Amino acid sequence: MKDKPDDLLAALEGRRWQSGAEVARRLGVSRAAVWKRIERLRSQGYGIEAVAGRGYRLVRDSDLLLPDAIRKHLRAKLLRGEIVHRTTIDSTNRLAAEQARGGAVEGTIVVAEQQTAGRGRLGRTWVSPASVNLYMSVVLRPRIPPLEVPRLTLVAGLAVAEAIRDSGTFQPRIKWPNDVLLDGRKVAGILTELEAEADRVRFVIVGIGVNLNATRTDFPPDLKTKATSLLLAGGAPVDRAAFTGRLLTRLDAAYAAFLSGGFAALRHRYEELHGLVGLAVTIDGTPPLAGTVRGVDDGGALLVESGGALQRVVSGEVTLRQAYRKLRRGPV
Repeated sequence: MKDKPDDLLAALEGRRWQSGAEVARRLGVSRAAVWKRIERLRSQGYGIEAVAGRGYRLVRDSDLLLPDAIRKHLRAKLLRGEIVHRTTIDSTNRLAAEQARGGAVEGTIVVAEQQTAGRGRLGRTWVSPASVNLYMSVVLRPRIPPLEVPRLTLVAGLAVAEAIRDSGTFQPRIKWPNDVLLDGRKVAGILTELEAEADRVRFVIVGIGVNLNATRTDFPPDLKTKATSLLLAGGAPVDRAAFTGRLLTRLDAAYAAFLSGGFAALRHRYEELHGLVGLAVTIDGTPPLAGTVRGVDDGGALLVESGGALQRVVSGEVTLRQAYRKLRRGPV
């Protein structure tokens, strides 16, 4: 018989003492089977007390990003596929792509406690210490031309920023195209990859990394002044499963809006959280561009005023030509 730890968790949800006989009766299994499931839940990080004559009591939820724990906080219409959990993996994007090639449905989600080869944009490494942050990839199968796929990076960035804002008194800012900042330091990033034919998208993998409970010692020396976490910014640990559920709910809604109305349907929400407006930047390109950011357009392009003309930037690495002071203060 396949274990159903979610049924047992539901039986223990009230955090009161319940006899083994009562739990076994509710689940329709033997008391020995209940004990086996209790041990499995304990191995997954749940705190469950067991006392002879009193029974069992749930005293602490697991901090692992387990599918059942995430689903408790997920309200989605499109992202309802399987949640695949791994303790350690090289890259969630790699496994998500493998799942997609094998026929995984849209909304399949891969989460991991740790990545050994996490990746960011431009071949960079995403530092992924164990069991403190969120490392997640989502399989999407949008019916859009391949040229529109980069806009999904902006959609995901918006969802991440809104989920962070929902989590407390944080004032996140989006650094176009794929970074989310707190107090001018990077707290999240998005890596979007696709597999497509000339005129058809087979699938898109949206990889999301969010620093949730990382401490300063979790960052290597070159990132200690450039990166932060919700714990460092807010002073309190974050429930990782609850945050993941909220983020996926936000992503589900933003993705649905994008499919029905394009990025134009999300532009006003994006600009509320855009942190570059009014700042002097340089953009890598041929030739490089220098100017002042004026916003984004309905297609998600960055609008940069340079030499008295407004230029559309659709790709490139943005470098600030001044400090992050305005980003720290909030909207400009």
